[in-house]
Amino acid sequence: MNPLLAVGVGFLLGSIPFALLLGLARGVDIRTIGSKNPGATNLGRALGLRWFLLCFALDAAKGFVPTFLFGLLAGLIGAPTIEPTDSLVWLGVMACPVLGHMFSPWIGFRGGKGVATGLGAMLGVYPMLTIPAFGALVVFAATLGLWRYVSLASVLAASSLPLWVWYFFSLLRKGVPADSALQPPESWPYLLVTLLLAGLVIFKHRSNLLRIASGTEPRVGGSADNGS
Repeated sequence: MNPLLAVGVGFLLGSIPFALLLGLARGVDIRTIGSKNPGATNLGRALGLRWFLLCFALDAAKGFVPTFLFGLLAGLIGAPTIEPTDSLVWLGVMACPVLGHMFSPWIGFRGGKGVATGLGAMLGVYPMLTIPAFGALVVFAATLGLWRYVSLASVLAASSLPLWVWYFFSLLRKGVPADSALQPPESWPYLLVTLLLAGLVIFKHRSNLLRIASGTEPRVGGSADNGS
């Protein structure tokens, strides 16, 4: 599969504003209510849990599908070893739906905060980012359970990703002789890209973090939630 085609398709898929479209289908413009953010959490706050779950699944799918398909067609899915250049190309394809979601050209280069789409995209990089993505989900669930801030849970989960990547690759290398022809992929492309994506997620949540610091960020179960 042509990488440039995959990049374009990934960005365009990612740019589909499902939260906005689902809201408009129900007669609600989520850009004018709640946090005004065109994301799954604001949609769920306006229309209910089932709409949040539907939107979250769609947002995750638009990250997973182009990433996984490119890896499959390029012969990278489950490959015992991958060259760093191939890893970078695959990760570039993975990042495009996330960027499309965050900066959708259809709504003035605004968008959601990349959590669901990023999760789906990482699940598509099997297995190098699939396992770390599940680790980040554990961090998300634990943080949400303790403090009930979707925004804080998203930021801490994203921040933990490079650590999960490092840990996963350290496990991959255990028991593989240094002179073996089948060496695990180099970890640095995956560390680099997850660091950049974590930075983007934190940047998109900067207003939420300021509200947490000032004590004005609502929690899950409160009257509002601006976390996603």
